[in-house]
Amino acid sequence: LAAPSPTTAVPYMSVKCIDVRKNHHKTKWLMPWGPNHCEKLKDFDEAVSRQIEANDIVFAVHIPLPSKEMSPWFQFMLFIMQLDIAFKMDNDLKENAEITLDVSLAYRDDMFDDWEEIAHAIEIRKLKCTFGSPKTLESEGRHYDCDFLPFMEIGSVAHKYYLINIRLPVNERKGINVGIGEIKDIRLVGIHQNGGFTKVWFAMKTFLTPSILIIMVWYWRRITLMTRAPVLLEKVIFALGISMTFINIPVEWFSIGFDWTWMLLFGDIRQGIFYAMLLSFWIIFCGEHMMDQNERNRLSGYWKQVGPIAVGSFCLFIFDMCERGVQLKNPFYSIWTTEVGTELAMAFIIVAGICLCLYFLFLCFMVFQVFRNISGKQSSLPAMSKARRLHYEGLIFRFKFLMLITLACAAMTVIFFIVSQVTEGHWKWGDMTIQVNSAFFTGIYGMWNLYVFALMFLYAPSHKNYGEDQSNGDLGVNSGEELQLTTTITHVDGPTEVYKLARKEAQE
Repeated sequence: LAAPSPTTAVPYMSVKCIDVRKNHHKTKWLMPWGPNHCEKLKDFDEAVSRQIEANDIVFAVHIPLPSKEMSPWFQFMLFIMQLDIAFKMDNDLKENAEITLDVSLAYRDDMFDDWEEIAHAIEIRKLKCTFGSPKTLESEGRHYDCDFLPFMEIGSVAHKYYLINIRLPVNERKGINVGIGEIKDIRLVGIHQNGGFTKVWFAMKTFLTPSILIIMVWYWRRITLMTRAPVLLEKVIFALGISMTFINIPVEWFSIGFDWTWMLLFGDIRQGIFYAMLLSFWIIFCGEHMMDQNERNRLSGYWKQVGPIAVGSFCLFIFDMCERGVQLKNPFYSIWTTEVGTELAMAFIIVAGICLCLYFLFLCFMVFQVFRNISGKQSSLPAMSKARRLHYEGLIFRFKFLMLITLACAAMTVIFFIVSQVTEGHWKWGDMTIQVNSAFFTGIYGMWNLYVFALMFLYAPSHKNYGEDQSNGDLGVNSGEELQLTTTITHVDGPTEVYKLARKEAQE
């Protein structure tokens, strides 16, 4: 209710400027409007009549629009390019045509300062265009339907004003920018995070960090008070708490004051570590409650399940470094611009999606097995005394409830991962658009925190000793035994009750 949608898309139309100096200095920046604006062209017919060559035309875009300014609260800027290409019989668009862009990006913080260069690159983009009408004389002047092209991504918005200058250098001998049709205009779409959403996001992180830290300290203190060493499940829950704290710590506050372009990559790495930890935890959580005769309580027993998660996470990390890692040096770089890059990127995302769905099915199967085992053990409950039976029923209900919450969280996480990949990619793929609102992002993030909080709260070893109850002699529990939810623990204090119930140490 409080936050606006996570991102805003702003369309920009480039202005055609004339740069008639023979040696094009990189230091000269052409402004589309304002006191020192460039000499403009209406269209290319005017350029032909005035004998202005294609190499002397610069497409200039000022960000943001007049009388506005950018803010560090916007967090990042992503730009998509769309070309308006008209059909001409004598200048047709070749198949698999490539366009070469000589692009420069500059910034300033005051309307009267000089422009400072951030980046300059010569980039090649593949044109994917279709023409709906037959290619005859009557169709001249109609526009091709072209896909969006990835143009630029910056991981911080530290300055108030930005300027993009784009040249389309033509060299017929080398075949540069030949056969790309008649380009009428260059449009850009700028996408940035909304400042209102950023503030809600930061507030959530700032509020949640101490709450998870406090429960972690309390949880670990409870475990160290025990006379036994911590078991695998307890260690994994603690590791999950650490990864949640790592994702919570609001280092983003620094991005308001510093020009940290690596924040996007850092955010991806933090999220990746948490995902890997969460998926591994769910496997171990179910495995430790299997109540089968396998040797449990060792991480090595789960290498078959945890191994693929580690490999998948590493693949996604490499993919991220190939895209966002390179963009730290060259913001105009995109893995989607080459055939091999696009195929690799799509393969990575499709494989990750398939692996996630298979993982989810495997998790459902493990949960089903656990539930079946527990239901089998419940048959021995009626023979117990009333107080003891109620106690076990409470433990089993608590465990079943947590398992169902786990499945719900797993399903939501898988959906969130797939949807966020599609929304990030829909500008790159063209035909898929999904509107994701702030509630989805904040809801999933809040759900993870609540889940980790609940886990530590429910799985902290109990400090209570249930001794013989004088007024109710039928409790039937040894005074030294500890009651807790964890099932597969044997230790110096004696095995826990659910463990005894499950394994029946004196096996018939």
